Amino acid sequence: QVELVESGGGLVQAGGSRRLSCAASGRTFPNYHMGWFRQTPGKEREFVAHISPSGGITSYADNVKSRFTIYRDNAESTVYLQMNSLKRDDTAVYYCAGSGLTYSPRGYSRADEYDYWGQGTQVTVSS
Repeated sequence: QVELVESGGGLVQAGGSRRLSCAASGRTFPNYHMGWFRQTPGKEREFVAHISPSGGITSYADNVKSRFTIYRDNAESTVYLQMNSLKRDDTAVYYCAGSGLTYSPRGYSRADEYDYWGQGTQVTVSS
């Protein structure tokens, strides 16, 4: 069992930066692929970024590529999402998630590939 707790959300101006953190409990964190998703009211949860257990492989949604960076610290059981050049369209509840799958044909970009979810943290980008 893995528990995930996100933090770092809040209000930020367009063009600004914000770093989200996701702290995981349990000693199996280094074995998990980790992802960040986001959701706005009335819409499905949207893939943002993924990172492999070692941190050596990352992938991003096209609309955040070059602006967001996902990275992890396995010693601290934490995964981060650094968000730069924020836009109003980035406003959402951000969730981190953990996947125990050893292989994903879709690059861990689907929500149903993840077993564990945090409670979410709100990010609001104002103009």
